[in-house]
Amino acid sequence: MSAPNTPITPVTIENDRRVLELLSQTFNDVSSASTEIINLEAILNLPKGTEHFVADLHGEHEAFRHILKNASGNIKRKVTEIFGTTMREQEIRELCTLIYYPERKLEYIKASENDLDDFYNITLHQLIKVCQSVSSKYTRSKVRKALPREFAYIIEELLHESSSDDNKQPYFNRIIETIITTGQADAFIAALCNVIQRLSIDQLHILGDIFDRGPGAHIIMDTLCDYGQFDIQWGNHDALWMGAAAGNDCCIANVLRLSLRYGNLATLEDGYGINLVPLATFAMETYGDDPCDFFGPHLDTDDTTHNEKTRRLIAQMHKAISIIQFKLEAALIDKRPEWNMADRKLLEHIDFDRKVFTLDGKDYEMRDINFPTVDPADPYRLTPEEEDLVMKLHHSFKVSDKLKKHVQCLFTNGCMYGIYNSNLLFHASMPLNADGSLKEVDLRGQRYKGRELFHRIGMMMRSAYNDDTPADEKDFAIDYYWYLWCGQESPLFDKSKMATFERYFLTDKSTHKEEKGYYYTLRDNEEVCDRILDAFGVTGQHRHIINGHVPVRTNKGETPIRANGKLMVIDGGFAKAYHNTTGIAGYTLVYHSRGFQLVQHEPFTSAEEAIKNGTDIVSSTQIVELSSQRMRVRDTDKGKELLGQIHELTELLYAYRHGIIKERAKKLG
Repeated sequence: MSAPNTPITPVTIENDRRVLELLSQTFNDVSSASTEIINLEAILNLPKGTEHFVADLHGEHEAFRHILKNASGNIKRKVTEIFGTTMREQEIRELCTLIYYPERKLEYIKASENDLDDFYNITLHQLIKVCQSVSSKYTRSKVRKALPREFAYIIEELLHESSSDDNKQPYFNRIIETIITTGQADAFIAALCNVIQRLSIDQLHILGDIFDRGPGAHIIMDTLCDYGQFDIQWGNHDALWMGAAAGNDCCIANVLRLSLRYGNLATLEDGYGINLVPLATFAMETYGDDPCDFFGPHLDTDDTTHNEKTRRLIAQMHKAISIIQFKLEAALIDKRPEWNMADRKLLEHIDFDRKVFTLDGKDYEMRDINFPTVDPADPYRLTPEEEDLVMKLHHSFKVSDKLKKHVQCLFTNGCMYGIYNSNLLFHASMPLNADGSLKEVDLRGQRYKGRELFHRIGMMMRSAYNDDTPADEKDFAIDYYWYLWCGQESPLFDKSKMATFERYFLTDKSTHKEEKGYYYTLRDNEEVCDRILDAFGVTGQHRHIINGHVPVRTNKGETPIRANGKLMVIDGGFAKAYHNTTGIAGYTLVYHSRGFQLVQHEPFTSAEEAIKNGTDIVSSTQIVELSSQRMRVRDTDKGKELLGQIHELTELLYAYRHGIIKERAKKLG
């Protein structure tokens, strides 16, 4: 098609005839094409929809779902704008909690409310006002699609009528009264609240790491699969689980090890039906006399779900799978010498006679020397029992239907990077050279950098699941998931090494250090950020890189805004384990028609606490950028698409009016 600003002539019509003929099947005459142009022009002038950026969920489903329900405080901001002068703070909190958790909050209210009809009447009027506010930036068609089928007509009537209109007031009030008298108030309130939640966020961006230590990654994935408008830029933990689902045994071992490290068996067993009985049996038989002191699960101080016996079993399983992991990784390192990871084969450096670890002529003290399954003469050989266990675990991951469904959802909605409205999104890092130039990375004998590198990696990840991928390419793609997890030149890792063995077994903490890649040291440089943005073709007066992955240590004076505003780091800090590191519960980012707002969160207690007492995630908002004029749809990527469609329809009108393409006869009923 010709560019939107190209003058329309018979020549441009002929050049675009094939597309215009297809378009004429939908818009078959001058009237229908004109109507659609009017509709699209109107949409261009609506306020820009609200984008919501979150990162590093790490399986903390309750905190994530609460953030989703309150749109990082956007709903409370709306409610306060509407009712701030007519309602007390406590009443605003109660209304907001009802919007977040309608069914469960109603149970508490009904148990204590003396005049339920009066409550329903007041609350329905309040919710309709909020719903009118959040729906005002969308077309009726888009709002209609967000409405629940059973109440769609009634909600639409209420949204577009005013209770203050004298002519319509009896009509409006009668609808409310009838909802109450027919016993539909609870269901209608829940429906309204869900519509408010959905319309408060136009597009949800997740910058990686849904999986990891929290207990509910599968619950987050269930939520997202039913959510609708979201995208994800895959993180290192997501890639690890995707690799495990593809059958990469190194990824499977790492997934199990991390889950056991944090006592998170719920995601494995309840979420995905992974059978851990063979691992438990093997661990008890092999490490029954081993205290496994350094493999106890990292649990919250107030944890009451794991008794002493369970903790000991988890420690034994944790150690068992760790040793198996080191053996499996050594085999993959030998299989893929081009990855230059031979220095990660560390079992061979254990001096079993002297009970020390020896590397480069230096001895290091070991805090655990009990390795009943490691043969000093052949340290990476799996015992027959370990081989049998690996086979069973492999099978369990491969046959999990729920895991397959969730990985497919990640592919459908995800990529290694995303570009939205002049914002470049990726999870962790961009491989760079010391001078800040983009680093070329080898991928199956070819070298790529920047956008092409991310694209090629994304295509490779998909090829591991495609039936038409040649066998050798598919085998490499499945193996590559592990390299993405811990390879030095992986954009999802980008460190000198993953010091898992050292942290477990060596007392010298200097061996635990993982040197970060140049991106992490150069990303505060505005010129470096501009170079990356240029390489990805990101344009616009206000363009940004938005990352997650690295917790922002607020208590050490770090800030999420870097490179003179060109970079925003919004590690969500959802994992409780990070709260002591960061001093807060992380950040989310909201981008609405007025500009960017960064929301800093305090730790979330629980949904039950929020419902019962009206507590919320305590947040403070930092304005990053505000524009003097509200952004319209015209100013967004969607606006560019619509302008292109308008140009095509304008060409079609020209073709109709000049007889180049004939209008199609309308079908009679």
